[in-house]
Amino acid sequence: MNKIKAVVFDLDGTLGNTLPLCISAFRKSIEPLIKRTLSDEEIIETFGPSEEGTIMALAPGYYEKGISKYLEFYSELHAMCPVPFEGIEDLLITLKNRSVRIAMVTGKGKHSTEISLKQFGLAEYFEAIETGISSGPRKAEGIQNILDLFKDIQKNEVIYVGDAPSDITASNKVGVPVVAAAWAETAEPEKLKKLHPDMLFDNIKDFGHWLTSNI
Repeated sequence: MNKIKAVVFDLDGTLGNTLPLCISAFRKSIEPLIKRTLSDEEIIETFGPSEEGTIMALAPGYYEKGISKYLEFYSELHAMCPVPFEGIEDLLITLKNRSVRIAMVTGKGKHSTEISLKQFGLAEYFEAIETGISSGPRKAEGIQNILDLFKDIQKNEVIYVGDAPSDITASNKVGVPVVAAAWAETAEPEKLKKLHPDMLFDNIKDFGHWLTSNI
């Protein structure tokens, strides 16, 4: 890995502890429509596509209402996760000050991404943001779009930072070094380790020290 000139971040579980919020918003929006309870596992199994894909999978007969209710509850319940992880904004400021380019590739839909970035006050740090779509995962495509935008930077000068096994496989597909973010309570470090990320960190402080020493 060469000196890092660009960092591409995931959002859920990487910038903030938003996964419990997502699950709660899905439960509150979908269960009244389908008139049954949903387990966390049922909801999580649909992740990959954006929220629209989850609604299509779990409440296909109530698509429009499901999306509307989800975004309503996602915004209303964001007090569950009022701020990003401690140290994230300081790290973004450091990257900006050292002229490292910053982007985001998330599986979240456009509207929920905007809600969270506004809540966190982080939108200004990202030069480009690629969000998810309802039809399926597109993180590899999103990362490639960022590489195309940052065309003066080589792949081995970019890192992707994400908390899910799918983040590692997407980065590998595109050929970008990947840092596994295992600092959220929802992270599964053993699953991440099995996929051999370039680096794995269980806390933001250590990640920050490593990152600043490699830029």
